[in-house]
Amino acid sequence: MLSVWCLSWPITTWRRNQPRPPQSASPTAPPEGEQPTPPRSSPSGGGGPQGRRGTAAAQPPVALVATEGGTRRLAAVDDAAAALGLHVGQKAADAAALVPDLLTADHDPDGDRAALEILCDWCVRFSPAVALDGLDGLFLDVEGVSHLWGGEAAMLDDLLARLERWGAPARGAIADTPGAAWALARYAPDRTIAPPGGQAPLLAPLPVAALRLDEAAQAQLPRLGLFQVGQLLALPRAQLARRFGLSAMMRIDQALGDAREALTFRRPATPWFERLAFFEPISALEDLERVTRDICALLCDRLEAEGQGARRFELVFHRLDGRDQPVRAGLSRPGRDAARIARLLKPKLGEVDPGFGIEIVTLWAADVEALSTAQPSLDADGGVSLEEGLAPLVDRLVNRLGEDRVWRADPHQSHVPERSVVRQAPLDPPSEDAWDPDRPRPTRLLRRPEAIEVTAKLPDDPPVQFRWRGKSRRVRLAEGPERIGQEWWRQAFDAIGPGKVRDYYRVEDETGERFWIFRAGLYGDGETVPKWWLHGLFG
Repeated sequence: MLSVWCLSWPITTWRRNQPRPPQSASPTAPPEGEQPTPPRSSPSGGGGPQGRRGTAAAQPPVALVATEGGTRRLAAVDDAAAALGLHVGQKAADAAALVPDLLTADHDPDGDRAALEILCDWCVRFSPAVALDGLDGLFLDVEGVSHLWGGEAAMLDDLLARLERWGAPARGAIADTPGAAWALARYAPDRTIAPPGGQAPLLAPLPVAALRLDEAAQAQLPRLGLFQVGQLLALPRAQLARRFGLSAMMRIDQALGDAREALTFRRPATPWFERLAFFEPISALEDLERVTRDICALLCDRLEAEGQGARRFELVFHRLDGRDQPVRAGLSRPGRDAARIARLLKPKLGEVDPGFGIEIVTLWAADVEALSTAQPSLDADGGVSLEEGLAPLVDRLVNRLGEDRVWRADPHQSHVPERSVVRQAPLDPPSEDAWDPDRPRPTRLLRRPEAIEVTAKLPDDPPVQFRWRGKSRRVRLAEGPERIGQEWWRQAFDAIGPGKVRDYYRVEDETGERFWIFRAGLYGDGETVPKWWLHGLFG
């Protein structure tokens, strides 16, 4: 794992002991000359690790200020401000009194987060698995990709050198675990690389803050004479757990590799990934269409060789300025037809802004599952299969209109009409539930019942005439009533009563149109006057 901490922010890299297919990276190193938009950064917190770079001494001290509980306090300070005794959490007025020439700016964590996400997306050049680390760092899983740069040291040097050129100096370290890489990036000499399984000796001389303990433990440990990680490791585990809790033991185990640490990658690590890098940037729409077909063919060939298919595809165009232009397509059923996937992506390519040019294209496949090869029918008159017929149409509709616009109504176990229907993907397996043939339901259920004016004999006869949306309709045939009560176990006791009972009727007017209407409440109840509503349409 590689951890990068930029000074403006840190980058952390780590190598995982668990193997991952080497196809997750490009067969060639990234081309020189890319210039992503330099991320806007915040000054680092007070104090600071060893080996921090910069020329803060020759510049006025800088601090970021945030409002907490109506008081303006320092949210971050640079090296020069920290050397003058300023610290995070100090009142801004006190800091200004101590250092009159202090330069301040408003702290913008949302802006920092957005800038760090841009940097995170750019780091896909070095690893397909990149995770955010707070507001000032990144984790890169570099298992199986460092050889593409000539080794871990060369890759780390290349990454940090690029950040340095863009005005975002950073520190980095590589270790087996995210916790160890995080500690080495911040508190060990810059560009430290721990040998496999050898992070413990490198962690031993570091301050206890390198273990990412909670604030209470970090404040209490120095009072007990425990300043370095090695002193903690020499103590009995039972004593440490009893004094500082299981969270402290978990952090130690995560740093040493005895416990796993879950990271949320901005793009989940997946072996189903392909990458194309170009000697010269491209920008023409025809070129985008061509590379889309090429990269789809590469990934689909791998899926076919492994007997797999995927439902989701994300095509990302990486621009020269570091910004990404993603294009997504989904399939209703797992597939690996490159031409079909390229056709689904093609209408969205017009929305891609190439900027000054696109240098790299990546394609990710998600929701991958086993897909056997289907044998074509020997009967020419047997018709096309579902995959060849309905599925392509559904895919085009979903990718053009959106997933929430194309769906199928399936039955659900409930006698209340609003809860008896659920939305499912059009080609999902059919539900085990089935409609009750003795209680037919309308093909179209209104989102909300609409009030109608009704003429009917009391107390329980069906309507003779009703008025809906300004038009009067005379009833020719009617069936009912079908009485439906509330699901009392879902409601408060006071909300249950005769006024909530519904009597449904299936009626047909003189023109042959059929409606599903109901009366809410009972005549003679005395508490409420029954009202009539139209809830659905048949046929």
